[in-house]
Order: sequence, then C-alpha cells, then structure tokens
Amino acid sequence: MQLEKLFTMQIALDQHIEKKHGLKEEDLFNRKVLALLVEIGELANETRCFKFWSVKPPSEKQIILEEFVDGVHFILSLGIECNFHMQTLSFTKAPTKVSVTDQFLMINQCVIRFQNTKCVTDYIALFEAFLQLAMLLGITYEEMEQAYIDKNEVNYKRQQNNY
Repeated sequence: MQLEKLFTMQIALDQHIEKKHGLKEEDLFNRKVLALLVEIGELANETRCFKFWSVKPPSEKQIILEEFVDGVHFILSLGIECNFHMQTLSFTKAPTKVSVTDQFLMINQCVIRFQNTKCVTDYIALFEAFLQLAMLLGITYEEMEQAYIDKNEVNYKRQQNNY
C-alpha cells in the first residue's frame, strides 16, 4: 500500500473541504476524532462481530471495505492535523491473534490515547491497530488502497453536490 500517495490525496481533500467550508482557522482535531469513532462504530456494525444475539451474517465484503476506508480517511486526516508525514512513520508490528471484537476495542482505546497525547508513537499504534483489523477482516492492502482512491473520488463529488 502506498501510504505516501494516500497522505497526499488526503491533504488535498482536507484542504478542499476546509477552503469550501471556511474552516482554515478552525481546530478540527476533536471533530475528526469523533468522526473516526463514529466510522469505527459503523464498521463494527457492518461486521456484526459483537452481535452475539443475532444469527444474521456480516455485510458483504465490499460494504465492509467501504466502511473500513472511511476510517482510513480520518486516520490520515488526524495525522495531517498533527503534521505527521509519511517519512516519520514506521509500521513494524505483526498482526495479533485476537478476535475482531477485541481488535475494535483496542482501536477505540488507541483513538482515545492518541487524542490525549497527539504523539507520533500513539498515532502509529492507532494506525497499526487499524491495519491489523484489515487483516482480520480479510482486507488486503491492494483492496484498501483502491477502495480509498474510489471513496476519495466520491468525497469530492459529494463536496461538489453540497453533501
């Protein structure tokens, strides 16, 4: 996955949105944190991993992938907010052997920790935990990158249509 390319695309989208909505001088960090938490919840809902009371299966992989990349957008955007650049990031952890439910809980903890510290170490831990979730969900880096590019296009179209 070409993270540098995704960061560049996210910078352009963020700048477009901030300019269009007059948000250049706004501190959007906490709003982006909340947006990420909401997107994580929407993704969990589509996986249905926590719904022990239901026999209904998870949503189709394409729907899960679309929800997943919504989270990627906000994770990238939060890194940009903190002036983290691709050159400073180094992903080293191997995937953990935990349940999807436990991975969602870990990600939520990582989001809150990063919100409180805004440090690169906690940002990397958050990003790694999210990427590990992708592996648990059977999402490849190639699928993730293409879905991100596709959703980025959708996001621009939404801005043009006053979404």
